[in-house]
Amino acid sequence: MAKSFPIFGKENESVVYNPDELIDLFLNCTADGICIVDMENRFIRVNGMYTKIFGYTEEEILGRKFEEFPNPDVVNGIISAVKQGEFFHDIVTQRYHKDGRLLDIAVSYSPFRNVAGEIIAVIAIYRDITEHINTERELKRTRELYRLITENTTDMIKLYSKDKEIIYASPSHEKGVGFKPEQLIGQNVYDLILPEEKENFKRVYQRLIETGEPQLLQVKLKTGDNKVIDSETTITPIFNEQNEVECYVTVGRDVTDRVKNDDALRNLDRLSIIGQLAAGVAHEIRNPLTSLKGFSKLLKSTLDKEKQDNYLSIIMNELDRIDMIVNEFMSLAKPQAIQFERKGLHSILDSTVNILHPQALLHNVQIINHDYNQANDIELLCSPNQLKQVFVNFLKNAIESMPSGGNVHVYVEKLTGKRVQISFADEGIGIDSHVMGYLGTPFYTTKDKGIGLGLTVSNKIIQEHNGTMKIESEPGKGTTVKVQLTYI
Repeated sequence: MAKSFPIFGKENESVVYNPDELIDLFLNCTADGICIVDMENRFIRVNGMYTKIFGYTEEEILGRKFEEFPNPDVVNGIISAVKQGEFFHDIVTQRYHKDGRLLDIAVSYSPFRNVAGEIIAVIAIYRDITEHINTERELKRTRELYRLITENTTDMIKLYSKDKEIIYASPSHEKGVGFKPEQLIGQNVYDLILPEEKENFKRVYQRLIETGEPQLLQVKLKTGDNKVIDSETTITPIFNEQNEVECYVTVGRDVTDRVKNDDALRNLDRLSIIGQLAAGVAHEIRNPLTSLKGFSKLLKSTLDKEKQDNYLSIIMNELDRIDMIVNEFMSLAKPQAIQFERKGLHSILDSTVNILHPQALLHNVQIINHDYNQANDIELLCSPNQLKQVFVNFLKNAIESMPSGGNVHVYVEKLTGKRVQISFADEGIGIDSHVMGYLGTPFYTTKDKGIGLGLTVSNKIIQEHNGTMKIESEPGKGTTVKVQLTYI
């Protein structure tokens, strides 16, 4: 007869259990499936979890032999070894459910001894790890898929740590930039880009941190043979459970040829602008030249010192005006490499208006600046000449849309998130709705002298500055172009 003994519970209340009851409690409360097999391999005890794992009832199991159930052959050998006193822990194997499903099981076998120390049975403890194993298999398949993608793609894929150090680089880097992956591991992002690109990268990275959204970056990279290529890279943040940036993935490609083509389009558009503005600039220069001729003759014909000083002052002012016009025109005409620098928005707008002033006079158009002096404290990290080309395009379009003259209004408005909006609003003929859908299409134009690149190039430049462009128009009432940029 089994000896009973007390177990103390809440408030020292004692409950008397016998060993058989304790065994029942243990078997019914454990999260593992447990069975006991006698020396003839017959089931003599199973718990509820065992029946739940394998789908059989106690009545279907008890009294039957172990080998009557569909188990791998290796089990019989293990059972025999356990009967000799050996232990087997956490063997990962597979078993069949009653309905035919194959289960992944972790099982431990132990000999069961009586009070005399004789082995009288075998205890097996089972845990269903099917879901865990399936997850591992899926992860393995996913890793293999990612490995195949990264090893066979032509795009250059890198994984950066939070400190901007490379912890993975795809094999495509060897062909793309002349570095083997192992040469890149441990390098910092600033080791690969040109020094002048550092500020641009910091700005894009800061926007990535602030928005948590992938960012597009066009940057120049150094190659293994000391060449420079243009790379277009998407930077995507990877967040941890605390929603903090843990690391980030970059996917880049060599776009050097495309950049050259874009530059060619920009130059074509720029030359077209210069040709169309030349008449206005010539007219603007002719007026001070006429003054210079007249006052030079007067200067030559007088000996009065005061009059000479007065004439010289007028001549110098007119020369300064010619110098300013020519400089502004040449700034637009000279080759424009995309090099980002700090520049005040007010200075860019002022220069743009100066370039378009002769053209506006010829068309009886007045350019009105609405308090854009508030742009005095706004600095952009940009290519000033590129933005100037964009703004010239918008103002030129506005002027040409008013053949009988009118006003072009320039507005500057600070937005949230260090964004600024520059608007160019005219009082012209507007744009029909069916034409709006074609705007920005290369070589599509409604002008007799246009080449259809202005908006295409402008939109490209704005995108390179991480900005946006929006056009609103109503036939007969005018058009407004709104540009949003990030300022420092």
